[in-house]
Amino acid sequence: MFIDETTIRVKAGDGGNGCLAFRREKFVPRGGPSGGDGGKGGDVVMESSERHNTLVHFRFNPEYKAERGRHGEGSNKTGRDGADVILKVPVGTIVYDTDTGEKVYDFSNPDERVVVARGGRGGRGNARFATSTHQAPREHEDGRPGEERTFRLELKLLADVGLVGYPNVGKSTLISRISAARPKIADYPFTTLQPNLGVVVVGKPPNEKSFVVADIPGLIEGAHSGAGLGTQFLRHIERTRLLVHLVDVSDASGRPDPVKDLEVINQELESFGAGLERKPVIMAASKVDVANKDKLAKLKRYCQRNGLGLYPISAVTGKGIDDLKYAMAEKVEEVRSLAVSTEDNEGELSSPRSGRIQEKN
Repeated sequence: MFIDETTIRVKAGDGGNGCLAFRREKFVPRGGPSGGDGGKGGDVVMESSERHNTLVHFRFNPEYKAERGRHGEGSNKTGRDGADVILKVPVGTIVYDTDTGEKVYDFSNPDERVVVARGGRGGRGNARFATSTHQAPREHEDGRPGEERTFRLELKLLADVGLVGYPNVGKSTLISRISAARPKIADYPFTTLQPNLGVVVVGKPPNEKSFVVADIPGLIEGAHSGAGLGTQFLRHIERTRLLVHLVDVSDASGRPDPVKDLEVINQELESFGAGLERKPVIMAASKVDVANKDKLAKLKRYCQRNGLGLYPISAVTGKGIDDLKYAMAEKVEEVRSLAVSTEDNEGELSSPRSGRIQEKN
């Protein structure tokens, strides 16, 4: 089951209470106060993990509570700290505070850890209140309560390439052809109800290149406002480096104009926001084994006018698949290199030697 959004409630552990005690021991007539401090409550920690790829484990267990700190004891014994609770989330998870709407953290890399709810501090025992003029204090503190918060978790898949297009244009068939992914394939719209990830490898060792492709469920006109599968999966395209836009040039779609199909999907991406319309795009004319020649010619003319590379493919016969794979790999490498150089430049601007600090938004 693919779950990409859920709400959880977390409660950090309360601090242990401080102890009120006096030393009572033979041959120690003036033992004095000996109440120890309470232990600290456990924290609730989130950690990104590559072993998880969905939020389904939070859907059926939405409440988590860390252990409270042990109370202080006599003989100046400090209570044991409460155990932390560690929640594993998939890489690509964004955590929002439901009360304020604030973004708490964006887990974009594996093994990142952040404390989302801090445990309460342990209370002080009466030994802490002893002074030269107040030698038998009876004051002691209760432990502080741990933080209690409610979070909304939203998963955005991390993939290099996103396959977009109308329903039933051949996205699932393509990803099954170029990777080991085996999504459901059938001859009806909205066969794909959840994104599918596949790893594509091109070239031969040791010069092989690999990248991750995401098969995004089909879009239709009005998707940005909720039509079809709506915005449920549009957000998964946000983190992709490259879009491969599949256009059906056969008569099976029942739509007469492939250019209109292309423009409708582009409009949906632009209306959704998040800069999707500015991502690099590779065009693919799918189902060329049964293509309508007029449709294919019209799409070619459009791509030539707009400077778009077009790759006619057939996922059934394998025609053009290798050319598309290598074009995708080349473009992904180009975008990756550009991203690395941009990060290096930002790092130089923020270093003390540069003389100024540039804040990252």
